[in-house]
Amino acid sequence: MGQLTAGFAVPLYWDQHPDPAAMNTALTELFHQKMAQPEFTNPNPYTVRNDALYESRFDLFSWPEPVIRQLSDFCCSRVMQCVAEINGYDQATLKRIQLGADSWFHVTKDGGYFAIHNHPMASWSGVYCVSDGEPDPGIKNNAQLTFINPFIQSTMFVDAGNAQMKQPFSHVSQGFQLKAGQLVLFPSWLLHEVKAYFGQGERITVAFNCWFHMRP
Repeated sequence: MGQLTAGFAVPLYWDQHPDPAAMNTALTELFHQKMAQPEFTNPNPYTVRNDALYESRFDLFSWPEPVIRQLSDFCCSRVMQCVAEINGYDQATLKRIQLGADSWFHVTKDGGYFAIHNHPMASWSGVYCVSDGEPDPGIKNNAQLTFINPFIQSTMFVDAGNAQMKQPFSHVSQGFQLKAGQLVLFPSWLLHEVKAYFGQGERITVAFNCWFHMRP
């Protein structure tokens, strides 16, 4: 009998902060303070979005507030765990790796969205959910972080032989509605978007890119 295997795969790494409530409350308060100061707004946005989505400048993890250090320690430690696991690095090798990152936050109000893009000049990217807002459950794909299937060209011909393939072989993209305290890491080349958010509250997320240098 033959054997079915996956020839190629895209890694997604998921984690959940063990006790995010206090940190997320402090982050929300801090972000609202920064939004009132024009110098903290991203001056050169390049990805298509609308006015219902706010984007900060890209130096979030360098801010001096203790809650930012708490957040960056959580995110960066999980990045290093992911890198170690997927590359098979032992602890001695891992200690030689120097991590660089840029980071920013989004606050999305009713109707806000973020168009398809990826993250050049980095190997790993991540999104941490501070608040999922109050998404309307009656709206399909509401506020989903959607990863575009990199094998989308496989839809050049679809018939009964491949139309209903299951994961990980499916043609379709994958969408996820993030919850508060949830973290997802993904390869920076992977195209993704955030579907329009419809709800009463604010959807607040932190995004970051990472690159690595192996010290001698």
